[in-house]
Order: sequence, then C-alpha cells, then structure tokens
Amino acid sequence: MLPRLPYDGAVDADGHVLEPPDLWDQRLEPRFRDRPMGIRRDEEGREYLEIAGRPSKMVRRNLPQGLGAMDLIGGILAPAGRRRTGLGYLDNAGLGAWDATERLERLDRENLDLAVLYPTLGVLWEAECEDLELAQEYTRVYNRWIVEFCAGSGGRLVPIAHLSLGIPAEAERELARAARDGVKGVFIAPFVMTRKAPGHPDHHGVFRVAEELGLPVAIHPGFEPFWAAPGRFGRMTDASLSFLINVTAPDGVRHAFTSMFQFAVLEKFPRLKVVVLESGAGWIGYWLERMDAVYATPLGRNTGLTEKPSAYFQRQCWISCDPDERSLAGVIPRVGEDKFFWASDFPHPDHAPRYVTELAELVELLPPSARYKLMSDNVRAVYGLAPRAGA
Repeated sequence: MLPRLPYDGAVDADGHVLEPPDLWDQRLEPRFRDRPMGIRRDEEGREYLEIAGRPSKMVRRNLPQGLGAMDLIGGILAPAGRRRTGLGYLDNAGLGAWDATERLERLDRENLDLAVLYPTLGVLWEAECEDLELAQEYTRVYNRWIVEFCAGSGGRLVPIAHLSLGIPAEAERELARAARDGVKGVFIAPFVMTRKAPGHPDHHGVFRVAEELGLPVAIHPGFEPFWAAPGRFGRMTDASLSFLINVTAPDGVRHAFTSMFQFAVLEKFPRLKVVVLESGAGWIGYWLERMDAVYATPLGRNTGLTEKPSAYFQRQCWISCDPDERSLAGVIPRVGEDKFFWASDFPHPDHAPRYVTELAELVELLPPSARYKLMSDNVRAVYGLAPRAGA
C-alpha cells in the first residue's frame, strides 16, 4: 500500500525511470551498432549491463535486477497482473518504474502532481564509455526516448535530457535539438571523460546555449570512472564497501558544483540556472560559507568572480533534498526558502520507499511559508512548469 501525501500539488523533482533493456539495440544509428548497450544475461542466467559491446566492469553481475527495487526492499510487492518479462531488471521494479501509465497511477495514489524524470542506466554507463562519439549517440537515443515516454502524460511526467560533455560542440547541438523536442532541462555527470572539470571553459558553449534556451543544467551523481572515484582506501568499487561508497557518493557532485565557481560560469552566464541533485542538501549552508571564506582571501583571486559565491547561489542555483533530512528545518530558513525542493529517487534501492511519509513529516517542521515552496512551487518555477492550482 503506497502512502498518500496530505498536501495537494506536490512535484517530485528527481524521479527515475528504467530504460527499456534493448533501447539502444533498437535505436542506435547503423555505424554504432557494433558497440551496443543494454541488459543481457550470461550463460548462467545472471543479468549484467553491456556497454560498448562489453560487459560492464563496474555494474556487478545480477545488480541490474535490483536497480528498480525500492518498493521490493520496502516490502511493497510488484503490481499484480503486470506482464512478466523474465528479466528481474523489470519484473522486480515497483509500480511506475518503467511504464508511463503505471507512473501516472503511482502519482495519483501518492497524491503527487508531477514527476521530473531522470534515467537509470544513464547514470551508470557514462563512467565506462571512453568512446566520446559513442557517448554522444547513447545520449541522443535516450533523449528521444524519454520525450516519447512522457508525451502522453498531459505534462505530468517531465522529460530531462542527458548531456555528455566529452565533445562539447556535439553536446551543444544535442542540447538545442532536445530543447526543440520539448525537454524541460538537462543533466550532466560530475565528471567528464576528458578529465576537465564540468565548469571548465571548454564547456562554456554548452552553458551559453542552456542560458539562451532557458533550460536548467542539473548535476546528477552516478557511477564515476575508476580514475575519478576516491582512491585513498584503494579502488572503492567493491560490494563490501557499499555503505561507504553510497554515503560519500555526493562528493563528486560537490566538486563539480564548486568548479562552476572556480571557472566563473555563473559570472559569465548570469541567467543560467544550475541545479544540484541527489546529494542531500544539509551541507549547502556550510559549503557556501566555506566558499565565501576562501573567496575573501588571496586564494579566491583566480576565480574571475566579482561577487562572493553565495551571491551567485542565491541568484542562479537550487538544490534537491532527501525527504528524511530533518536538519533542513534549520538550514532552509538560513539559506533561503526559494532554493530547495524535495526528490524521491524512486525506484532506486539506495533510498527507502517511505519518501511520501517522510516528506509530510519534514514539511511540518518548516515555517508555513516554506512548505509549498519545498514541495512544489520552487521546482515549478525553475523548470517553467505549470503553477500549482491555488498557488
């Protein structure tokens, strides 16, 4: 039984979908079909992710069958009567994880108005795709599909495009094309395969186009290349370190976000919107104070900024929170009620399925003026979505 939010008009700012396991098999251009991607089974029946025609080195065998299992882990069974596919990747997933009609049913049951959607395989494969042209093709396939997935929802399912910055000129073209298709924003990984920071000047053309189009750019966590992942305790990819890996995963997002200030992205593009996703939000108060403190010393002179970092954050940045972050009751009033929105991460199993209940409990801790901003109004404003009824 799914809990129901006792407030109307809420928006899930970062939900996910499970892409079809054969999406790229079906849609790659002919010149890329020798380097497919998708969910496969090995000779022992174990499911695995294939990237560029080879088994993933990061996604363990049988891990795909749990990628959508948030509900299952929480004791909520998969929908009765659903057609079985024979793939745990799909069959173990909760209501709405890979079917748009089901997703709308889930929103209705939970009393949520809209869901902003991000991929699942899309936050895994880029860390292992060293072929930069192939990475562009993978994003093109996904971006076309997610628009189709959301098309019949009456605007309740909100498509977000995936950009890979490895070839900036191609990313610019894909950004413009996806905007014509109707996406409401784009996201980037916290790393680039060229080993240049996301905020690096090589990528400023992408930010210029995003600014011109009025599309927010989100930084979303995901698997990172072995060379980017922390190495102070050895290669931190082993399943035995799953707790440590997941708790510290937002570090890459924080680094990418900070590079936007190091390279003066928000100074050069004053109408660009930047969103920080799935990294918690309680840290942002400290982080802004730390950036301001360093900026005020000679160490901040090479940024090219004319204002302290917190001023740009107030003008151009937003951050999503987990619904169980009760410390936000102290952080939100200090940083600003207009800067935060909540997100479920459904159907990924690294979060518990109590997000609706937790959200209701969280907003009760906030000043009344902040409640609907966190639940709905802020994310609608950032992404240009229809205003909440009665707002």
